[in-house]
Amino acid sequence: MVNNVCFHPRGRLLGGTSSINFMIFIRGNRRDFDGWAAAGNTGWSYDEVLPYFRKMENAVLDGLEQSPYRNRSGPLNVEHIKFRTQIVHAFVQGSQEAGLPLTDYNAASQVGVAYVQASTRQGRRHSAYRAYIEPIMFQRRNLKIFTYSRVTKVLLDPATRSAYGVEFLYRKRRYTFRARKEVILSAGSFISPQLLMLSGIGPADNLQRIGVDIVQELPVGVRMYEHVSHFGPTFVTNTTRQWSSTGLAATLPNILGFVAGRPDTALSTLAGVEALAILKAPFSPLPPDWPDVELIFASGSLASDQGTALKPGANFKNEIYEKMYRQLENQDHYSVLVMPYHPKSIGRVWLKDKNPLARPMIDPNYFAVEEDVEYMLHGIKESIRISQTPAMQRIGARLLRTPVPGCENFEFASDDYWRCSIRTMTYTLHHQVATTRMGPASDPTAVVSTQLKVHGIRKLRVVDGGIIPNPPTAHTNAVIFMVAEKAADMIRGEWEGK
Repeated sequence: MVNNVCFHPRGRLLGGTSSINFMIFIRGNRRDFDGWAAAGNTGWSYDEVLPYFRKMENAVLDGLEQSPYRNRSGPLNVEHIKFRTQIVHAFVQGSQEAGLPLTDYNAASQVGVAYVQASTRQGRRHSAYRAYIEPIMFQRRNLKIFTYSRVTKVLLDPATRSAYGVEFLYRKRRYTFRARKEVILSAGSFISPQLLMLSGIGPADNLQRIGVDIVQELPVGVRMYEHVSHFGPTFVTNTTRQWSSTGLAATLPNILGFVAGRPDTALSTLAGVEALAILKAPFSPLPPDWPDVELIFASGSLASDQGTALKPGANFKNEIYEKMYRQLENQDHYSVLVMPYHPKSIGRVWLKDKNPLARPMIDPNYFAVEEDVEYMLHGIKESIRISQTPAMQRIGARLLRTPVPGCENFEFASDDYWRCSIRTMTYTLHHQVATTRMGPASDPTAVVSTQLKVHGIRKLRVVDGGIIPNPPTAHTNAVIFMVAEKAADMIRGEWEGK
């Protein structure tokens, strides 16, 4: 990566990161949530969170209208992407030929292959803002939205150990809000822990080093998991004009169709992501219904936009693009991003000083546990096996044989070559969790309770991806929507009538 630094963006706009993410909608596995409950998080088993997954969605999915796992009356739209290339049809068929069943990965069984489900409506992004805020923002007297704002601190009363408000900057002026009932942090897996630490809630070593008085010692930011992925491998095909590229998508008919509201133009793709294949690794100790690896099929690569957005979004060096992808700018091809679901490597978030406008320090600590690499290696091998099926061979699928810069000394496509590629073509999918981890008070790694209340502090909750205890068998966006829906019920239940 450029400067050997990972790129960790966050959505600083209404809707948060749901307004800038890839819109892939996947809930997770029954065993994820049953594991939460078994660890002492009462009320968070699969049977207890499924009603919230159903409550939040309006699932417009052909063939799944009668599924007991889905709902058609929620605020968040979930649909299949209407635009599909010839290549993705071959991939879905080839995955079945390789032994994967067709599945609704948001229902009873995840293992299998499916066209991607997305948090879109009529081919357009359907963010938390579009689904929840925009419909009521001018109708409710108890909702005030301050844009161009930055919360800098949670106000705590050390005597009562209670939160009583927040301090924030609004258009370069400092203000204070006081809370009659409680303060809720929903600033995400990086900024919520930053605010807690700035306010005196966090690990003693970090707070003492930066000169923050400790109000409550807790392991804030000490644990962070992330679905680190591998960008590739890439395959060339014999198809014509079937890949996702800005040159093919940004035509006048497509632009006019998109503006007119058509959901099936090439402008409605998820940056080329069209299907997911979800796998079990043969060496996995987990039960057979708890998958280990996701293959994200994208009909394109970093060459899809000639290196203008996807490459800097991945923070890959120019050398990577010039040697591997420049040659693909006028050639149909596809990539498979390999994502292991249950990484063992643990990163950390901490503060280097007390400046609330400075970025927190982030060390994802990728590949500290070698086992994480081996799951990714299995996913690469499976993507190659799928490329060799009859369906994929009918479109001439063949592995791009340009070696990854820095890995030329290994035999191409050998296990050690792919291990090198994994450590070089490292791609973050922005699924950071556990920085404000949920767990009972007896759990030394926990920051918030099962009610999402900060341990040892009254009238303060965290409601965002940081509370998720372990990496889910999912992309985190759908899980965070569920957490918010459940938290809303808990908060309403506690304060109604008071």
